[in-house]
Amino acid sequence: MIITQTPLRISLAGGGTDLRSFYLKSPGAVLSSAIDKFVFVILQKRFDDKIYVNYSRKEIVDDIEELQHELVREAMRKAGVHRGIEITFLADVPSGGSGLGSSSSVTVGLLNALYLYLGRQETAERLAREACEIEIDILGKPIGKQDQYIAAYGGLRELTFQPSGDVEVGAVEVSDLQRRMLGDRLLLFFTGVTRNADDILRDQSANIPASLETLRAMAAQPRELRAALEGGDLGAVGRALLQGWERKKALSVRISNAEIERLHERALAAGAEGGKISGAGGGGFLLLYCEPERQPEVRRALSDLRELAFDLERDGSKAIFNIRR
Repeated sequence: MIITQTPLRISLAGGGTDLRSFYLKSPGAVLSSAIDKFVFVILQKRFDDKIYVNYSRKEIVDDIEELQHELVREAMRKAGVHRGIEITFLADVPSGGSGLGSSSSVTVGLLNALYLYLGRQETAERLAREACEIEIDILGKPIGKQDQYIAAYGGLRELTFQPSGDVEVGAVEVSDLQRRMLGDRLLLFFTGVTRNADDILRDQSANIPASLETLRAMAAQPRELRAALEGGDLGAVGRALLQGWERKKALSVRISNAEIERLHERALAAGAEGGKISGAGGGGFLLLYCEPERQPEVRRALSDLRELAFDLERDGSKAIFNIRR
């Protein structure tokens, strides 16, 4: 039996510039952090040759071509595992539409488990790259690359997406104390709405020719924010969230709506210094930067929403149990 643990993520700056339709024209960049909310993949060898997959439904098939779970089907094909296993997924948050990168964490965590099943410890770079190949190239999802890379690498990272397709992964160098202080100033509230990000991202991609200058400004933010954080300016995160959200809303009318704007305005009026909807927009989690002394007021202002307590996570996808027989 093998169990992998793969983190979800929050994006602090540059989200949306990791789409291929943009970075082929101009380098994209994102500053993201893994968080201590996870997708768990449990993989068990079976005595028979069947494939069992347990998620919100249960599949029992004889051949990978019969699998309805497309991420499982393509990950098994990519790794070269064709039969005789049972796969179970568990997650700390809703598995789709949360804006925390859960689908890519599933893909990265599953690839990691499959390679470990074969007796191979693959690199974070390979796990991320192959997860991108599965989701973007094979399944044609209109998503970017940040989710796969932060899930595989973990930590607080600046990710740069080159027109060549290469991804440069840089660690934001902050002390343990600064990391904890940053985590203490970030809040997540669930809006109560999960959504399919594909339509939002397709609309955003279609608008890229008219949004190039806005996207280039967004792509410059991660380097500026990294320098500020490494210089000890945590408040730069609040300013980056506020500025980035205003820019991102200009990319598609689907990214925000009247209810999201009301929630954001309530949070700012109560003392938050910046905020945004995590992920593509349209719902999911509202991410806020707020100094600790103002957080009780913000929580009262958003008392109708469920808060997700979290910390920043150092590790990427890893095995937490591995017994091969």
